[in-house]
Amino acid sequence: MPGIGKEIMTAPSHRRNRLAAETSPYLLQHADNPVDWYPWGPEALERARCEDRPILLSIGYSACHWCHVMAHESFEDEATAEVMNTHFVNIKVDREERPDLDKIYQVSHQLLARRPGGWPLTMFLTPGDRTPFFGGTYFPPAPRHGLPAFRDLLLRVVEFLAGHGDEIANQNRSLRDALARAEPDGAGAAAAMDAGPLERAMAGLRRAFDARDGGFGGAPKFPHPTNIERCFRRHRDPRDLHMGVHTLARMALGGIYDHLGGGFCRYSVDGEWMIPHFEKMLYDNGPLLALCAQATRIGGGHEDLFARTARETGRWAIREMRSPEGGFYSALDADSEGEEGRFYVWTPDAARAVLDEDEFAAAAASFGLDRPPNFEGREWHLHTFVERAGLAAKLGIDEAAAAQALDRARAKLFEARAPRVRPGLDDKVLTSWNALMVSGLAVAGEALEEPDFIDAGERALDFLRANAWADGRLFATWKAGRARFPAYLDDHAFVLEAALRLLQVRWRAEHLDFAVAIADALLERFEDRERGGFWFTAHDHEELMHRSKSFSDDSVPAGNGVAATWLGRLGHLLGEPRYLEAAERTLAAGWSGVAEMPHAHGAMLNALEEFLEPPQTIVLRGRGEPLERWRARCAAPYAPQRYVAAVPDDAVDLPGMLAARAPHPDGEPIAYVCEGHRCDAPVTSFDDLEAALRPLEAGAPARSG
Repeated sequence: MPGIGKEIMTAPSHRRNRLAAETSPYLLQHADNPVDWYPWGPEALERARCEDRPILLSIGYSACHWCHVMAHESFEDEATAEVMNTHFVNIKVDREERPDLDKIYQVSHQLLARRPGGWPLTMFLTPGDRTPFFGGTYFPPAPRHGLPAFRDLLLRVVEFLAGHGDEIANQNRSLRDALARAEPDGAGAAAAMDAGPLERAMAGLRRAFDARDGGFGGAPKFPHPTNIERCFRRHRDPRDLHMGVHTLARMALGGIYDHLGGGFCRYSVDGEWMIPHFEKMLYDNGPLLALCAQATRIGGGHEDLFARTARETGRWAIREMRSPEGGFYSALDADSEGEEGRFYVWTPDAARAVLDEDEFAAAAASFGLDRPPNFEGREWHLHTFVERAGLAAKLGIDEAAAAQALDRARAKLFEARAPRVRPGLDDKVLTSWNALMVSGLAVAGEALEEPDFIDAGERALDFLRANAWADGRLFATWKAGRARFPAYLDDHAFVLEAALRLLQVRWRAEHLDFAVAIADALLERFEDRERGGFWFTAHDHEELMHRSKSFSDDSVPAGNGVAATWLGRLGHLLGEPRYLEAAERTLAAGWSGVAEMPHAHGAMLNALEEFLEPPQTIVLRGRGEPLERWRARCAAPYAPQRYVAAVPDDAVDLPGMLAARAPHPDGEPIAYVCEGHRCDAPVTSFDDLEAALRPLEAGAPARSG
């Protein structure tokens, strides 16, 4: 686009803009900008249409470092705001509240720019149909790194729009057609579904695996929990199990993990997991908590490391991320005191000031305080250079003494860090991310015998049921007593999983009732009844420029894959064909993408695996300690394709096939064991239960058929 010159008038003094009435912490961060921001909604869209004024759409989130940078450089600048206010209707969107909009405009950016997007996302939309005609991510205030100055870019966009209307209209039609073509149709796929993608996914992960540092691919490195889960589910192949265990161990030892307070950061900027992007997101930590807990039972090594990491991560979530009402907050910022990582980094002198000689020696050797600085060339971020097994030898003391010195050092450093200026907290409660954490707490509470984790998971699910579920409708966000935004596919799919995972570890009729209600809402409001699968938005959702139906994972598992997996499990538990058929239709709808790029469809692969080889579903009836003993035995090993429900004898009004699972007439435990639609005779002895369980468990040979 050609550049133009234009005189910029001095902006008048301003008051707080329309974002001041919002609940999103991200939007509230921009409420004092001189930019005349609108939230996405009828007021802004109607103004753009009536005035034929292009929309400047800015999408970000509160923990996003470069979002803060662009806000300080441009959105707080009076001259830049004057240009924005004169020529555009400016809309600010929190991508965590409106993932529907973010998905549409991220894909649009990729199609227009031929490269991935990110945050902040800066898109320019035509006023009538809100189709993007140009965009990018971060733009600086002055030209650098091959990017134009943001203010200059704004003026060039205005001129280009005025002189190229027909060209933009043609481009917009092409973009809309491309978005429509991107949705798979699933035609004829059901007959073709086989195990091929499961094998090709592992072949792809093996090619991408970093044998030294773990992870898949190079820097920057992201956790990708679905990749680790895929490796774990292939635990009978030592190569695949090693990839998952080694990756998770290197992360738990690396700087991406907070060795003092627990919890994982978003990603590592390097290939060694040493220096993270310091934001902590709830949606990463729920799945990683579950994986660490599962790794303690899988038998691939590092069990003590994984148990410690899981406990610390769960305690971090409960201590720092839980609201007084029981839901979990969304994120901790990367920045504090205006600098990324400021809260977390150390100098050797600062550490020595709070540790005794033995403690400092252990911490310095383990975390690299005796090495050159690894952060910004002047400070130290804690990363495990010497593991506990080698620490004693390096210090010349016995292992117990070395471990005790290191643990004392960590505790003291944690206390010394506490008074620092803390990273900003995004204190909105997101339904989907809470559900991921509930699932993680349920898995970890069971595996680590931490009933407080299960209690916290139940409290969070109860919170969602009480505050984000009303009149049969789920809402996506909650803050300050206010639930907002009709929930999306991911909210429903993840809550379905969370309710059923909690039901496995502690029977409550409310969990089952909630799961059934959510499953029915999925089928009623989201299912594509013609082609299968689930739309990301409900049938009565606001009409947007495109309605997406995605099957691939991104920063969270694909909602379609999670829905298919857990509808299948609920269908087998209740003997409900509606759920099983919807799961199969979802697989068929997404089959072309799964077959073409299986490694990008981890959640769908779980559903495919359980469609081809249905899970073992065990319903236990009994009472008291004997029932708990049978339930604990079923849950003890790593058996990802098993679902267990321990139903007390006095449970009433059980739905579906559960009603036919009668208690033992003598009050003794009884087990009903099924694989798919095939059920064995009821099991009434513990020895017979053992025989039914072993074929599916880690370390056992693969079951036949």
